[in-house]
Amino acid sequence: MITSKSPGMLLRVLYLFAVLDAACLLDTGMLFPRESSSREVKELNGLWSFRADKSPNRNQGFERAWYKSRLVETGPVIDMPVPASYNDVTQDPTLRDFTGWVWYEREVVVPSRWITDKGTRVVLRVGSAHYNSIVWLNGVKVTEHKGGHLPFEAEIGSLIREDPTMPCRITIAVNNTLNLDTLPPGSIQYLNDPTRYPDGFFVQNYYFDFFNYAGIHRPVLLYTTPKAYVDDITVVTDFLDNTGMVKYEVSVQGAAKATLKVTLMDKDGRCVASSDETSGVLKVADVNLWWPYLMHDNPAYLYSMEVRLMAADARATYEDVYTLPFNKHEDSDIRGKGLDWPLIVKDFNLIKWLGANSFRTSHYPYAEEIMQMCDRHGIVVIDECPGVGIKDIRSFGNASLAHHLVVMEELVRRDKNHPSVVMWSVANEPAAEMPPAGYYFKTLIEHTKALDPTRPVTYITDSNYARDKGAPYVDVICVNSYFSWYHDPGHIEVIPIQLNTQFENWYGKYQKPIIQSEYGADACARASQRPTHDVYRGVPECRPAELPQRVRPEEKAVCHR
Repeated sequence: MITSKSPGMLLRVLYLFAVLDAACLLDTGMLFPRESSSREVKELNGLWSFRADKSPNRNQGFERAWYKSRLVETGPVIDMPVPASYNDVTQDPTLRDFTGWVWYEREVVVPSRWITDKGTRVVLRVGSAHYNSIVWLNGVKVTEHKGGHLPFEAEIGSLIREDPTMPCRITIAVNNTLNLDTLPPGSIQYLNDPTRYPDGFFVQNYYFDFFNYAGIHRPVLLYTTPKAYVDDITVVTDFLDNTGMVKYEVSVQGAAKATLKVTLMDKDGRCVASSDETSGVLKVADVNLWWPYLMHDNPAYLYSMEVRLMAADARATYEDVYTLPFNKHEDSDIRGKGLDWPLIVKDFNLIKWLGANSFRTSHYPYAEEIMQMCDRHGIVVIDECPGVGIKDIRSFGNASLAHHLVVMEELVRRDKNHPSVVMWSVANEPAAEMPPAGYYFKTLIEHTKALDPTRPVTYITDSNYARDKGAPYVDVICVNSYFSWYHDPGHIEVIPIQLNTQFENWYGKYQKPIIQSEYGADACARASQRPTHDVYRGVPECRPAELPQRVRPEEKAVCHR
């Protein structure tokens, strides 16, 4: 038994238990699904059956076990695109702001060879769903996941082989409710005055300044691997003079003993180094380094690593092949936070047009496809977890910390091999002046650095430099400030003085590198132009110089296309 008269000591013991518990949760990899000679991928994007549980307690779907039968048999359903947020797809205002469980369902045809070949693993993968998710296959629960923005998966081969004649019916329940322990946090406020509100009325409160989009936001797919397969690959790079060094480690599952062939290839597919060990260092002479866009004549140079596995048991031989290849938001009209390729390509074109070469994933992990684009285009990334809106002191408790640690494990596991990722951010604008914040961020940052000792760790602060409890533990000070907007509005003459004072104060106290991570000022809505799209063309009332004086309410819809 541990006893202490000190509340601080007890709190630290509880935090330690939370760290130890969280550190043991993730024991498998999460490689991005890629097709190869040994792996197949079947996308399940498109229209799914959808139903929101609008019962007063939002729990009717579980009480009546909607997952045990076809969703259409439980009540009315509508078509819902996946991936997409559900909020803006319909004209139903109750769905736009809905909080609670929604249900998705789709029946899929599984290739017969996946079913007959018992040496093939079949995995169901969800790229992300916001926020809590539970997944069933033909009425049998296969996995659940807490948190949006990151992938989760379950092996389903044994279930689909139980009755090969039965359709493969996938049911996913998603709940967007935010509480004090979620990332981002929030709270449910029940308003019980019967003279003002109907019975059971509540609102979802949260502490960030963007819409809480919900639904299945990234692709759902099935993929296969052999029974013995490459589960994870970790790559750490370095160089000395003109020699590149690639330290790697390969994790294998499904085989007690396996033969590996690791091949490193240049941009043209030529082998530059190889090994037959599960871990080691590959050396590359006259190495081409990965440079950001605008910083080198040959930016974003990528090598690829192929891992070929051979293993056998009493019944069969298995072969597996796997190859590694600004501030913004993911939001868009109608689709919400759903993966949107036209928007992604447009954003990258805008980034380059502006002469920029970096962004922070404010304020949540972006899709893996975006991270791959950053690798290919030379865009540097500060990779941020969904730790935004941590303003309530109760969100610094043990349950919040334990979940935050797991989220960082999932994020580092997913993005550790991206050359574009240069730093981890564990939060945005938390209430870092509160007493529990010091130990919270010390624990969180130390845990993240243990997961990846090669990259600096930060969080983005808007706290006072002298009272920020977590700043001593970050590697880089990242500061958000809005001079002449949030205070002294319109007085741009004070910006140089206040900016210089801010930097002198932070550097004088911590002697660490500083990044101005956010700044800005208010602007006239819709008063923007792009070279190929003049939003004011043909609408004289909306020309920028005249907009503040001349736009009438009935004309605002005309200006916004």
